[in-house]
Amino acid sequence: MPSTTLYGRTIRLHVDQMNSMAWASIDTGGAGDEIWLDRSWDGGSTWPDGSSLGRTSIPSGATGTRTAMYATRDPRGLLYAGAVRACGREASHNEGSCTAWVRPVPTRTGAAADALMSSYDPYNGWWPSSWWNSAATLTALVDSSRDTGRHDYDWVIARTFDQNKGTFAAGVRSSDAIEGDFISRSIDDSGWWAIAWIDAYDYTGDSRYLNEAVTIANYVQQYWDPGTCGGGVWWDRERTYKNAVTNGQYLWLTTALHQRIPGDTVWLQRAKTSAAWYRSSGMINSSGLVNDGLTSACANNGSTVWSYNQGLAIGGFTELWKTTGDSSLLTTARTLADAAISSPTLTSGGVLTESCDVGSASCDDNQKQFKGIFMRNFADLTKATGSGTYQSYVQKQADTLWARDRSPLNVLGERWAGTSPNQTDWRTQAGALEALTAAAG
Repeated sequence: MPSTTLYGRTIRLHVDQMNSMAWASIDTGGAGDEIWLDRSWDGGSTWPDGSSLGRTSIPSGATGTRTAMYATRDPRGLLYAGAVRACGREASHNEGSCTAWVRPVPTRTGAAADALMSSYDPYNGWWPSSWWNSAATLTALVDSSRDTGRHDYDWVIARTFDQNKGTFAAGVRSSDAIEGDFISRSIDDSGWWAIAWIDAYDYTGDSRYLNEAVTIANYVQQYWDPGTCGGGVWWDRERTYKNAVTNGQYLWLTTALHQRIPGDTVWLQRAKTSAAWYRSSGMINSSGLVNDGLTSACANNGSTVWSYNQGLAIGGFTELWKTTGDSSLLTTARTLADAAISSPTLTSGGVLTESCDVGSASCDDNQKQFKGIFMRNFADLTKATGSGTYQSYVQKQADTLWARDRSPLNVLGERWAGTSPNQTDWRTQAGALEALTAAAG
């Protein structure tokens, strides 16, 4: 780690990356010079219980010394992603000097997951304060654990489930009331939780998560309406809009439930119907990109092409192809994928880029997480096909964001190319974690 100097002394921070341990040293000093380690659980904002760790002085006749090693994680205290710095003081002066704060990097995905968990609220069991984003973030964490074999955060799955399965008044978890079983008037919000619990079921084998996904999917199914636009799921309970996100979720969910329920035929037929409707709906434009939804006249509304809509469609068609063997479904998935990586609408300089990543624009809290959802689904197609082109694209995203979009605290931002202005929070962290997981997998 970069050192600092003080009156000719060199103060160094040393990190055992794999084991997330750190220690400090001071060299070219004299008797009485001091060295210590500071540790913070909030990125260096405060460190009242972690200051002056291992404080020690250079003994007589020596020119340097070091502290003991300290962990940057406290699993029993549910404290992760501890930031550390080395500090020292020359014997005859009161002022000291410290290195910058840093976090260890056991692996790329491990470092990103640790930083993500620093924002988790273990008491309430979510990432405050975004309801659907918490579902997608749990999915990112589960994906990371499954693909890397790391089990540090397995407890988060049950904690999130137990603390959020009940009812919540409007304004507590979402602007909408949560009516139990992760269901609200926002059909797509409910869908994100169904996807998360299917992922949790695959990872843990606990049937309660699959049962929960079925409960949510049955709720979503109520809003499949062939009486308007020939089919498709409504975006909201008020039935005001048919859009890409809700129907991309529905295609993926119906297929996923069929794959996991022995002897099922009902969900499979719904998946086939959904895929046929999606392809004929007009939401996929002539460039192979997915616009946001349909007009009241059931035509493509020409609205923004968002990466997560593209990704959900890629994932849904890929999964149904794997289930049925219908090659036309794979053709559709590849057409969508090829459009995404070749069109400047979604890819700039080889890097996945949202329209709100450009110039002085900024993404809102929803949009911050879109690219991670794309990468999760794009990675499924990449694994299924073994395409070298797709593999290179996945690796490009991970390498670019790691090199250009990472702070010394392993915080990962919205703009993977590292351009400014760049926003950072747990939503951008979760999105980037999905990209890193895709590459690691």
